Amino acid sequence: MSEPVSEPLSATDRAAQPKRGIGQVLKSYFFWTYSRGSFPYDVMVTLILLFIFVTPHLWDYGAQPSSIASLKHPIQIAGDGLHGMVITVPAVDVKVHSGATEGQVKEALREAIEPVTGGAIYVERWETVTDAHGNLSWKIWAHR
Repeated sequence: MSEPVSEPLSATDRAAQPKRGIGQVLKSYFFWTYSRGSFPYDVMVTLILLFIFVTPHLWDYGAQPSSIASLKHPIQIAGDGLHGMVITVPAVDVKVHSGATEGQVKEALREAIEPVTGGAIYVERWETVTDAHGNLSWKIWAHR
């Protein structure tokens, strides 16, 4: 047997129904018990859309543009035969001042290659080399 179809409630019938508490309303929102097209359903969808489109402008999620775009010259990467890599970076792409300590040089080299290597990298050693055209480069031995 089929259930009888209920007619929409009139304003007086709705007023006669018992009022729901705030806990019941929140519970029904949390468990998403409203049917599509109803007013509470539309309110929830609107709140979700507002959250999606407004919060990126209000909160700083720490997103940074890719620093690979700042590299102006090609970098060469080759395996060292073990578990590391040998990376050749043009000297103009590494920000090292003339009186830098060994730690400062190591940090500057790590910062220069990190966007290409994709994350934390350990710089073991380095040396400066000159190519056939007389351009100065850093040759860096590194591993993850």
